[in-house]
Amino acid sequence: MAIAWSEKASYVEVLSRPPSLSPPVILTQDELKKIAAYKAVEFVESGMVLGLGTGSTAKHAVDRIGELLRLGKLKNIVGIPTSKKTQEQAKFICIVDESKLVKHLGGSGLAMPVEVVPFCWKFTANKLQNLFEDSGCVAKLRNDSKGKSFVTDNGNYIVDLYLKKDIGDLQVASDAILRIAGVVEHGMFLDMATTVIVAGELGITIKNK
Repeated sequence: MAIAWSEKASYVEVLSRPPSLSPPVILTQDELKKIAAYKAVEFVESGMVLGLGTGSTAKHAVDRIGELLRLGKLKNIVGIPTSKKTQEQAKFICIVDESKLVKHLGGSGLAMPVEVVPFCWKFTANKLQNLFEDSGCVAKLRNDSKGKSFVTDNGNYIVDLYLKKDIGDLQVASDAILRIAGVVEHGMFLDMATTVIVAGELGITIKNK
């Protein structure tokens, strides 16, 4: 997932490691994800209903929540594997490592995932590629570790869009993608995140909307 954080963010908190004369420790990408996930769990309180996402970073968050439940530090947590879009009532916290931060979609080397129905997926993939032809888009079907088509929890496929150039207005792009036959959803979370927690080599950065 790529995140283009708006300049409208009103508050930024940076938690850095204290200065040291020793060389900085270089953390792996997975370690950065774990740090960000654990920071996100600090927002969790007993009695909450949590929408549980997927992905390697979310796994660290779920593991941490389970650990706190076993220790009795959290109680009465309800986890929902597919969250509802209750933007007005719920906080949407994104947790990422700094490699996912980009100024715009396109040219970063990161793919934008689009969930499509398996039936005539090639037709849908071609439509998606043609939609962003000016941005040098290449649409590729995602495969699993065995080389077979990756299947989502809903039984659909994922087409990853690799973009060489900026695609412009994200809301316009979102609307255009969703109008294509066979598209279920895409990986852009527009105007949804209230907080983004970023793990970097210098520590944790928290950006609030």
